[in-house]
Amino acid sequence: MSGIADFLDDEPVGLRGKTVAIYAVLIAINVLAWIWALVEFRDYPVLLGTASLAYTFGLRHGVDPDHIAAIDNVTRKLMQEGKRPLYAGFFFALGHSTVVVIASAFVALSMAALQAKFEGFKEIGSVIGTSVSALFLLGISLANIAILVSVYRVFAAVKRGDRLIEDDLHDMLAQRGLLGRMLRSLFAIITRSWHMYPLGLLFGLGFDTASEVGLLGISAAQGSAGLPVWSILVFPALFTAGMSLVDTTDGVLMVNAYGWAFIKPIRKLYYNLTITLVSIVVALLIGSVEALGLLGDKFGLAGTFWDVIAALNDNFGALGYLIVGIFALSWLVSVAVYRLRGYDKIGEPAG
Repeated sequence: MSGIADFLDDEPVGLRGKTVAIYAVLIAINVLAWIWALVEFRDYPVLLGTASLAYTFGLRHGVDPDHIAAIDNVTRKLMQEGKRPLYAGFFFALGHSTVVVIASAFVALSMAALQAKFEGFKEIGSVIGTSVSALFLLGISLANIAILVSVYRVFAAVKRGDRLIEDDLHDMLAQRGLLGRMLRSLFAIITRSWHMYPLGLLFGLGFDTASEVGLLGISAAQGSAGLPVWSILVFPALFTAGMSLVDTTDGVLMVNAYGWAFIKPIRKLYYNLTITLVSIVVALLIGSVEALGLLGDKFGLAGTFWDVIAALNDNFGALGYLIVGIFALSWLVSVAVYRLRGYDKIGEPAG
């Protein structure tokens, strides 16, 4: 048991071994899911094509912008506390896929008899899932604004020649200003990577993306065609394997990107300044689009503005690829500007 506990902790030791271990688990999950599909559908080549579609849905769903923003913000928050949450994306994906697996089995078991009841559940789940996602992201963006103001003040002071003390920097980031303290309960909910599981569970209640709806449609179609439930579960298993791979990779990349920044106090300060600004923009964008989309849908709001909001929600997955690019570009530009302007030498004694 101690070996498993050591593997799952968020301590900043043995990161390379932990990374290798989690990818070994992910590869095993993906390989086993595909072996299951090949054995189950060996006599049904058309269903192998359907299985490929379910796997693609999972890969695409992993880059949904709400996944990226939630994993990024939680990763940065835990790293401020001295942790290295390599598994944040993994547990988020597991929580999210738990709902999808249960729902897929549910519709396959009782496609006709429970159709009306499921529609009611979907309606309630959509409101809960979207509300949790939007409120979580908007709350984090507000707290990040407080962080940004505090970090900028310290960075400006250090540039003027003030001494940067790492313990003071850590305390400042931990306090997050008045608004940050007011929203501390939001951040306090998640203190370990595995705490992302229940958050992913709540996010998964929405069933409001094309990939999830598509997977449920596949399960429903095969259930109505008489395919055994055991066989139908291959589709959500492949979906889970693909999504877990992408979400985990997102988390691992974030940990490594922030790891560069946390080597020296001035790097931590500078990178917090730049990436916090990006995170605020991204979280506000995604949270606002989700919240406005929910309001427009439930209250039947019409007009050019609401049409644009509806179009953004209908093409929500495309925003994910853009956000991946924004985070990658911001990290590269941040490193380049940091080196070109010689910020690494700020606070060092003159030679």
